[in-house]
Amino acid sequence: MARRGQALREHILDTAKLAFLEDGFERTSMDAIAARAETSKRSLYAHFPTKDALFVAVVERIRTLFGARMRTPVEYSEEPSEAVVRYCGRLSQLVRWSSVARMLRLGIAEADRLPELAAGLYDVVFGVAAADLAAHLVAGFGLEEGVARVAADELIGLVLHPMLPRLLFGIEPLVDDLPEEADLAAEVDLERIGELFRLVVRPTVG
Repeated sequence: MARRGQALREHILDTAKLAFLEDGFERTSMDAIAARAETSKRSLYAHFPTKDALFVAVVERIRTLFGARMRTPVEYSEEPSEAVVRYCGRLSQLVRWSSVARMLRLGIAEADRLPELAAGLYDVVFGVAAADLAAHLVAGFGLEEGVARVAADELIGLVLHPMLPRLLFGIEPLVDDLPEEADLAAEVDLERIGELFRLVVRPTVG
């Protein structure tokens, strides 16, 4: 049965995301995406008049999917400190996933030509995570909003370093399959994250 309407739109977005990740933005043509999505060029252009418009929509699709996989800190534990540790651990776990890491590489590659889109990709992974973490620090520990945002940014930076730059430069291998939250303790050093949390956040409490 042929896809139509919203189902076709989402199928095109998922197809385009894979194409961009595999071939890069410049080397991916609208014709190739239409063929890969098994739809006509007319249908493709009816949903997305330009490749830039398609890429913008792909970024928003990634935002929705990534947000659903990350959720919010309070959903990880009723204990505020444990929630912070597990939330940061999940972020570290997902950044290793090839789908996320390659999209970050793509954003960096297109930063000069499409700076707003590159910034959008940064926000999808890091901006939203920092905002959600900061909100949790306000609610769970009584930090002022400005202090909480600084602490959230610092904690995420420490958690992801030096792993993230090693991933982006291809020094550390990517994980092909979507990491399962059930494997969090086995795949991520939660004790280290707990130590970083105590280093960054605890001195600002009280």
